[in-house]
Amino acid sequence: MKRRRLLGKTLEILLNVMMLLFSFACIFPLIWMTYSSLKTQKDFSLNIISLPLAPQFNNYIEAIRTGKMHIFFLNSMFIGIISVVFIIAIGFITAYCLSRFNFRGRNLIYVLFLFGMLVPVHSLLVPVFVQFKWLGLLNKRLTLILPYVAFGLPMAIFLLESFIKTIPIEIEEAACIDGSPIAVTLMKIIMPICRPAMSTVLILTFLHVWNEFPFALILIKSDYLKTLPVGLTNFSGQYSVDYPRLMAALVIATLPVIIVYLLFSKKIIQGMTAGAVKG
Repeated sequence: MKRRRLLGKTLEILLNVMMLLFSFACIFPLIWMTYSSLKTQKDFSLNIISLPLAPQFNNYIEAIRTGKMHIFFLNSMFIGIISVVFIIAIGFITAYCLSRFNFRGRNLIYVLFLFGMLVPVHSLLVPVFVQFKWLGLLNKRLTLILPYVAFGLPMAIFLLESFIKTIPIEIEEAACIDGSPIAVTLMKIIMPICRPAMSTVLILTFLHVWNEFPFALILIKSDYLKTLPVGLTNFSGQYSVDYPRLMAALVIATLPVIIVYLLFSKKIIQGMTAGAVKG
């Protein structure tokens, strides 16, 4: 018995040590990026791991002033918010219709949306570029919103439709008996119940739009319309890279994502598991 307990404690300690090392390996790149952004180019070249001798906050000022990070930040924020609003609004209404109404072609429409989750998005890069060029939609303020909404809807509809199915239909029947219109029932009864799933869609969609690079690179050419991932390429020259300023720009680009994820990380798990738990 003593040997088993000793062996169990040893395994537990080893497991905890492995998890600590794994956690440190995940967190260290963020820590390294943050303190590297406070170095000079000379200090960074001499030793990329060491701490900064004298913190240089000018890297952030230069990243905003010369790197136009404030413009890229606002562009990404605008595109992210508009895309999320459209995806949640269209996805919620479509998911409700698919989950509550049995009409001809319902299964075909649902399968087509699911098929959208299986198609590699970036395999459509060239067709989308050709189509947008023919329609004159390249390099516009709303150019990126169209593909982002189209590619984000399948996942949103899948999550919301699965969640709405778990809501008892008797709630809607009771509201209908009380004289509540379907629009009021959707907005005041169904939508509040769907908050966990909608929060999951919001976070995952925003993170994807915020970090998306290939479509933003191909469809947008104007410096005043570029998003953060594309704007970061401005810090890489033909023969050299200003790493401290690049790190400062990366911190600016990463900070909103980290804040959003830390605030709403539990919602992702709730939204993913709510349907299974209720079912």
